[in-house]
Amino acid sequence: LIYGTELNNPDNLRPVEIAFERGINYFDTAPSYNRGLAEATLAKVFNTSAKRDNIFIATKVTAFCPTRNRLYREIFEKLSRSKQDEIRIKAAKLREGCGIERPEYFMVYWPGQQQQMDGAFISDAMKDEFGEKVERSPELKKAIVSSVEESLKRMGADYIDVLHCPHAAATPEEIRNPMINETFNELKKQGKVRFLGFSTHHGMAELLKTAIELGYFDVVMLAYNVINHAFLDHILRDARESGIGLIAMKAAMAVATPYDPAKVPVPEWRVRKLNTIIPEEMKLQVKAFLWALQNQDISAVNAGMYTEEMVIENLAVVGRKVELKLA
Repeated sequence: LIYGTELNNPDNLRPVEIAFERGINYFDTAPSYNRGLAEATLAKVFNTSAKRDNIFIATKVTAFCPTRNRLYREIFEKLSRSKQDEIRIKAAKLREGCGIERPEYFMVYWPGQQQQMDGAFISDAMKDEFGEKVERSPELKKAIVSSVEESLKRMGADYIDVLHCPHAAATPEEIRNPMINETFNELKKQGKVRFLGFSTHHGMAELLKTAIELGYFDVVMLAYNVINHAFLDHILRDARESGIGLIAMKAAMAVATPYDPAKVPVPEWRVRKLNTIIPEEMKLQVKAFLWALQNQDISAVNAGMYTEEMVIENLAVVGRKVELKLA
């Protein structure tokens, strides 16, 4: 089980301390989590080399995709209205054709999530014609290097174990960008990063297929849960056999949400499905983690935690094997 730090802050260190004391040694964070406070929390807890060297820390380059989209947007805004319309039509066809928003495959995990993909598909629609001006832009390298330097400073660390770049990739074209691996390798030679990954909530099957083809991503963290697994199980096996470590996230958010349910609805049928597969009485979120942990192709499951109670409840399912019923 991985400790997800999204809602953590330095005024509440005890949940992280308890997790470490009870054997969790992998902590997932990002510069955007709680406005940088999540990374600062890890700095407070793992404040000695003895502690730091006994844990695994993953953080992300949140700025990568927004920077790429901004570079394309700056070109887009200088084009004629007719050319802009042509690009929008192409982007819509790409979005529809890839099946990224198929029912039960695409799920809304946070308010405004679908808007994240708007820029990605406009960028992809422009790549063939304008990619030479963007895909090797020094601004992309700067976004990666600056993010790493700032994360290291906030965490009081000398190195990052896993660097997820991009943070929240939506399309294969984003992870194909050559600046990612080139910049990562430079940072690795400097001893600042160890392994390369990316995280994704959308279009995970095509992204995994692309990662296998590229051959240089060590880790992929993807939205994987009791609702969307049928779209992914076959490619998970291929990815694991190719040497990619797989981390499931959003296992619980498919059946429960911390947000306003009017903005992030969770249909009751999802809850019934999970309860049919694992009828045992326990908190719904914990049951979702237990379900994901049964997949041997998954290396670990990311569980967002920010209270002592959550740490203790979630750790109770680690190592457990259950018989999954037919839904």
